[in-house]
This record gives sequence, structure tokens and C-alpha cells, in this order.
Amino acid sequence: MTALITGATSGIGKASAELFAKNSWNLIITGRRKDHLEAVAADLQKKYKIKTICLNFDVRNLKEVVKNIDSIKGEWKNIDLLLNNAGLASGLSTIQEGNIEDWEVMIDTNIKGLLYMTRYIAPMLIEKNKGHIINVASLAGKQVYPNGNVYCATKFAVDALSKAMRMDMIQHGIRVTNIAPGLVETEFSMVRFKGDAERAKKTYENIKALSAEDIAEIIYWAASRPAHVNINDIVITPTAQANAYIVNRNTK
Repeated sequence: MTALITGATSGIGKASAELFAKNSWNLIITGRRKDHLEAVAADLQKKYKIKTICLNFDVRNLKEVVKNIDSIKGEWKNIDLLLNNAGLASGLSTIQEGNIEDWEVMIDTNIKGLLYMTRYIAPMLIEKNKGHIINVASLAGKQVYPNGNVYCATKFAVDALSKAMRMDMIQHGIRVTNIAPGLVETEFSMVRFKGDAERAKKTYENIKALSAEDIAEIIYWAASRPAHVNINDIVITPTAQANAYIVNRNTK
């Protein structure tokens, strides 16, 4: 079995790569940070004796996507699963004070990057008449929270695209799953706040947040169901999180 995982250099993507490798899947992993990507691949090959390919590109860049997907040859084209994990939040402000560059980064990564990858990998799955597409969305794609405006909009789009993909893929026997996590403690907030560690720390203050490994386990569980079983949508939160903006911060 072969999985292609985007954004595999850290967080949910890296944890998922680890779990799929542990279960003897070969991996095509992508990411923007070449050194991180190669380190992940080398570690997984050594620990689990699997085969890996590293594709170093940014999902926002259509030319890079096409070039790298076209570089997949031979048995590696026999992809069983696409995990559209690459995504981010950039900034946290009201719509009237929003940074347009932040908006474009989120739209280009979370929506267009996911679309580009799906557009060029889905035909490989269709050719086999089987496979699985798993999209990492967010609780923010179910409920809008204050100052989350554009990030939430991009994740609402992922939620909608997961439903649309399910309709388009059903005649080809391809499964589609939407994964919607709440608070997960990864590099997410450090990226959102552009390296402001103090501000990022407050996101997870006094709460037992989800870990990347928690989400990876759920992704792998969905992927490992029998072929006739499709898990359409999974929403996961920490026990201390009721919805996108109500959190009990006295439970860590």
C-alpha cells in the first residue's frame, strides 16, 4: 500500500506518516522544508524498513505541483491514499483589519493547494477504480469563531469540497473522508502568530489539547476500514472543548 501525504514535515502530517509507515505502508511525502522532509523519510525508512519518496515543493504553486506529480513513475503511481494535510492559519484579526497577504496564503494553501493535489492524484485512483482521499479540515470548518473569518472560510470550503468529492468519486469506488479536529497542539499557533511563542502558548494554556498523534490514529483508523466502509466525516475535540470557541481552561 502507498500513501501520499502533504505537509509531512511536522504536526499531523508527520505523525500520520509515522503511523502509516509503522503499518508497512510505503510513502510519498511532501513539504516545503527539504531538510525536515528528508529527515522524516530517513527516520521512517530506518525504523520501519519501508520505501519513501520525498517531493519538496509548496502546494500553493501549481507549476511545482504538476512538475512533482509528473515525476512519480512506475510502481509509485499505484497510490492507494491521498492525505491532503497541508494547511495553515495566518493571523487572527477582524475582517476590517485583516492582512490581505495572510488571506491569500490561507486561501492558496488550504483551498487551492488541496484542489491542485486532488486534481492530479485523483486520476491515478480512478484508473484503479479504488482508493481513498482524506482531507484534513477543522472544527473551524463547522463553526466560525471571533477573528477566524478567512481561516474558517477556507476550512468551510474543505468541508464542502469533501462532500463534493464524495459525489464525484462514488462511481469510481473511491472513498472520501473529512477530518475536523479542534484544538491540536502542534506548530499551528506558532505559524499563525508568525513565531510569537508567548502568544502561541496561550492557545493551549491550561487545557489538555489533542496531539498530532491523536489525529493520526483517527486518520489511520478511517483509512484501515474495510473497502466497503466509508467514514464520511469525523469531528474531534479535546474533552475540554465544547465547540470552536468554548473551552474549559482548568482541566490540564
